[in-house]
Amino acid sequence: MTGPQPAGPPPARPDALTSAAPASEGASSGRIPAGSPVFDPTVPNAARIYDYLLGGKDHFPPDRDAGGRLVDTMPLIKASVRANREFLIRAAGDLAGRGYDAFIDLGSGLPTQRNVHQVVQAVNPDARVVYVDHDPTVIAHGRAILNAPGVAMLHGDLRQPDRILDSPILTELIDLGRPVVVVAVAVLHFVGDHEDPGAIVARLRARLAPGSRIVISHACLDGMAPEAVAKGVAIYRNTATPITPRSRAEISALLAGCELEEPGLVEVSDWKPEPDQPHEDIGDARFVGGVADLHAYGAPKSPADP
Repeated sequence: MTGPQPAGPPPARPDALTSAAPASEGASSGRIPAGSPVFDPTVPNAARIYDYLLGGKDHFPPDRDAGGRLVDTMPLIKASVRANREFLIRAAGDLAGRGYDAFIDLGSGLPTQRNVHQVVQAVNPDARVVYVDHDPTVIAHGRAILNAPGVAMLHGDLRQPDRILDSPILTELIDLGRPVVVVAVAVLHFVGDHEDPGAIVARLRARLAPGSRIVISHACLDGMAPEAVAKGVAIYRNTATPITPRSRAEISALLAGCELEEPGLVEVSDWKPEPDQPHEDIGDARFVGGVADLHAYGAPKSPADP
């Protein structure tokens, strides 16, 4: 299986977010390294807030309080979060049906029903999935629950893509010389502008094989009341992961050099919806999403190459 190849000669490899140093002990061994976010049930946590909004059970009173204030601000946000999850399930199943069998789920969050590996392995039992998150709560739950053949849980920060891609936990399971699917669903809005989320995508293009795809969704400012945005941002400011909603144009700019597949970057409910599944009203709590050809050009050389 191969995807479309990049047109013309590949651009110069970007230096942004390269990692000359070897991966940290935690990234190599799977142990949570020093300096990681500390588990603190008294502080709201973005992964647990999302779990609460999805109707999960892995959250604490501060998470429920923050989630409740989000619902007060955007009454239909739970429907929006459900729509975002359904988009992920449809996109992963669609790509597995097209022959993709290797998935890297960045910022995977707490396990829930119909996780990525369950969706893609229902299509291809040999599909492989590496979940990546920097939150120790997610890592602990993931390693306890996501215990299945062809599945691994990796402690890593998507701001350090080289360390993720160089980790033996990932490379023992996924052949980076073949096309892969990167899942970046509801995660890049936790990367601030000063951290250059577009450079993360650029680095993935520089490392992955041609034909690779990215599944992306992102909190979208378009159509939202400014006061609701300000309140939502303020709620997340009190967590370890402040949020940066962006306009559709700004989200599209993160995919510079990539090529969005039809229907493009759309509200997640409008991405290849199931014909018999009615849309829930999500109000102004919008996620937009899509699938893009990364136009990646970083497939490793074979040993025979000079």
